[in-house]
Amino acid sequence: MEKTKARGATKALPLNTILDGDCIEVMNSLPAESIDLIFADPPYNLQLRGDLNRPDNSKVDAVDDHWDQFSSFAAYDKFTNDWLKAARRLLKPNGAIWVIGSYHNIFRVGASLQNHGFWILNDVVWRKSNPMPNFRGKRLTNAHETMIWASKTEAGKYTFNYEALKALNEGVQMRSDWVLPICTGHERLKDENGDKAHPTQKPESLLHRVLVGTTNPGDVILDPFFGSGTTGAVAKMLGRDFIGIEREAKYRKVAEKRLKNIRKFDREALTVSASKRAEPRVPFGQLVERGMLRPGEELYSMNKRHKAKVRADGTLIGQDVKGSIHQVGAALENAPSCNGWTYWTFKRDGKTVPIDVLRQQIRAEMN
Repeated sequence: MEKTKARGATKALPLNTILDGDCIEVMNSLPAESIDLIFADPPYNLQLRGDLNRPDNSKVDAVDDHWDQFSSFAAYDKFTNDWLKAARRLLKPNGAIWVIGSYHNIFRVGASLQNHGFWILNDVVWRKSNPMPNFRGKRLTNAHETMIWASKTEAGKYTFNYEALKALNEGVQMRSDWVLPICTGHERLKDENGDKAHPTQKPESLLHRVLVGTTNPGDVILDPFFGSGTTGAVAKMLGRDFIGIEREAKYRKVAEKRLKNIRKFDREALTVSASKRAEPRVPFGQLVERGMLRPGEELYSMNKRHKAKVRADGTLIGQDVKGSIHQVGAALENAPSCNGWTYWTFKRDGKTVPIDVLRQQIRAEMN
């Protein structure tokens, strides 16, 4: 794995590497404002008491490792505050963070995020399509985990690939409840004894959705609790750079082996549907200035009920109402608002053409 100098950083970032050490100390050693996105899967502080057995008396492989054990809520809160402070220093001004947790810790983490100045954008419920049953029958089956997505500041211009997530969801706006299976079968990594290599390995589908939706190729992704390396694996496939921090040698070994077998998708495959809001703004008046539409030319509503004339300054006039393409459309339809680009059409060679076609022509020239 190579070391590359990060864009805008004052010293080299250890890109595409797994760093050994305490996550807080390692984060504090990295250059400030050098990271685009952080995905954090911190210890959940499950507070398990005793073994958990199935009805057939076989033992459940639960999370009982030392790294998930804290002496008190106060100790866990201090740990949370320390790593979040270090994480915020690393984020670029328009950076963002995802934190995943369960009911044991996510509410405490959420409060700490806000206390540190992060601006919460969404909480996402990952609903597991195949959750582990509640064997004791004393509580509801714990069938989901919660992820918090937050920008570094309220004014931060975070990345959100709305159209890409919509495309992933068969053309329907992506919701904040994600139904995805837990990590099982061939995806579940095993150690030399055939046991789970990591008790809380996350599915690649979850990270795929996070990274496609909130990062771009070439972005730097930091995972301070790298574990078995799911964040790095998906980042590598999607053409993002990653930095992992993991203090447990056995997990680093598993992740290193996993990453060696990952191949980056080709450049064309990495392209995702662009957000319409991210496209260059084209004033309607520019169509008139360039002669694509002429003053006095008539536009027709898509529903064929209304028409208006183009004026030299890029406004419209129709039925005693004048204004922008949006204002006139809204007035004629008696509606609170109107997207004039999708409302108005013009005629060429006997055919009706949406004016948005002309806008797209100008945008194509800008690329």
